[in-house]
Amino acid sequence: MRIVADFHIHSKYARATSPQNDIKGLSEGAKVKGIDLMATGDFTHPQYFEEIKRDLDGTCKDNEEGIFTYNRTAFILSTEVCTIFQIAEKSKKMHHILLAPNFDVATQMNERLAKYGNLKEDGRPILMISSAALADEMFAISDQIMIIPAHAWTPWFSVFGSKAGVNSMEEAFENKADKIYAIETGLSSDPAMNWLLSSLDKYTLISNSDAHSLGKLGREANVFELPEPPTYKSITDAIKTRKGFVKTYEFYPEEGKYHYDGHRNCKVLMTPWEAQNIGNICPVCRKKLTVGVMHRVMDLADRKPGFKPEGAIPFQNIVPLITTISKAIKKPETSNVTLEEYSKLIRYFGNEFALWEAPEDKIRLATSVDIANAIVRVKTGKIKWIPGYDGVFGELVLDEDGKAAKKGVVDKKQKKLGDF
Repeated sequence: MRIVADFHIHSKYARATSPQNDIKGLSEGAKVKGIDLMATGDFTHPQYFEEIKRDLDGTCKDNEEGIFTYNRTAFILSTEVCTIFQIAEKSKKMHHILLAPNFDVATQMNERLAKYGNLKEDGRPILMISSAALADEMFAISDQIMIIPAHAWTPWFSVFGSKAGVNSMEEAFENKADKIYAIETGLSSDPAMNWLLSSLDKYTLISNSDAHSLGKLGREANVFELPEPPTYKSITDAIKTRKGFVKTYEFYPEEGKYHYDGHRNCKVLMTPWEAQNIGNICPVCRKKLTVGVMHRVMDLADRKPGFKPEGAIPFQNIVPLITTISKAIKKPETSNVTLEEYSKLIRYFGNEFALWEAPEDKIRLATSVDIANAIVRVKTGKIKWIPGYDGVFGELVLDEDGKAAKKGVVDKKQKKLGDF
């Protein structure tokens, strides 16, 4: 049984999140994207937790199975928390995804986490606790709980972030590092970048949307092949062992909003080597640049580009379909023309992931030449980017004669870490 899963999203109770992000809305959005197993998100929020229980509790035959359903969409109990603490008198800020096997365990998790922060304040609560202590608290409740460092390379709020992270999982989780089985690569890195660190070989690389609106669901996702309908155990076992874990769908990392170095306010975008040459100081305001994900990976890498560890899970780069259509027809993503073309393709293929799995001839039958060409180019990597930096998402470039000449544009076919 093929399962597309997104383990990390946010609810309407998280800051800057759509009011449609509740169980009903997430179920509808999952169908459009082709997601079979959807994160509930934010079960630490008391009001949302009551809504989750109202909509999902009792929808699986045995509460221990841990997979719940709403309108034919499967859900897994998930949340994200922010831990803030100090190591050697330096502030560390890290986000972590938590997965719970059932409502009883989730209730106990909420009771313990409430000691460290106000769970009512935000769907992603801020907890004054170290990542290691978080692991102690959670695993004291159940060894079935999963803790997964979220968007592991983002400059702020991540385990390896340039602003407030550390250099190893052991620094973050101390003697509980061996109970962490996976990390989330985040939108600004892909598995190939993470493969450059031998210390990460033991961790499964997962990818999720971190969506704050229904349109962003599944922009990254995980694909499993399991012999029967999933249970919490079969899914978490697949993450731990990689057996049945087929691949991940990935943003092109250049699209992520922290891929390169720079200063958004100063409109300064730099490659890692350019930033290194000027001491990582912004040439406009003379303050420190925001060091991006690629730069940070380069700092910690101990392998040459192109290395692929044994047993590594494959990945497939995609661009959100609405973005691809928008660039192909040169209309805004919110325009009626773009939305109608998107709807036509969803009606034809059934969902977005079905399109990305479709052969080229079927894609060309389904849409215009320009849109089909853009989709095929995305699938084959024959595209260019103005990479994201300092909170600005990267921009897809399909116009060979236009923005391709702009400073900072990267040819995906040629750009490799080894070029740096």
